Amino acid sequence: MNLLIRWALNALALWITVQLHVGLGMSRPGLGPLLVAALVLGLVNAVVRPVMILLTLPLTVITLGLFLLLVNALAIGVVAALTPLTVNGFWGAVLGALVLTVISALLTRLFRDDRSVVVSR
Repeated sequence: MNLLIRWALNALALWITVQLHVGLGMSRPGLGPLLVAALVLGLVNAVVRPVMILLTLPLTVITLGLFLLLVNALAIGVVAALTPLTVNGFWGAVLGALVLTVISALLTRLFRDDRSVVVSR
């Protein structure tokens, strides 16, 4: 069930980001293409992005983590190549990935399950 909730939150975050027109769009409107893009985004974040982070670790350390913005933009580019998601250039991918990350983090925090939090005394 947790996986379906995360998928729905990713779809909502992607929809909000697309509605803000910050460099990401959808070539085909509708819920179906949005859910497919959110699913592919989740798979890319789970499989491809960790490999990219590992391969670019020296650059990430040298830039104090700022290179992760480019890794996120590249992940968005991979998703755009596989789905109806459209990207308006490289900087559109960077800005879209940044906004998507912030919105996704806010939604995750807003809808987190407080029952799973263990407080040590």
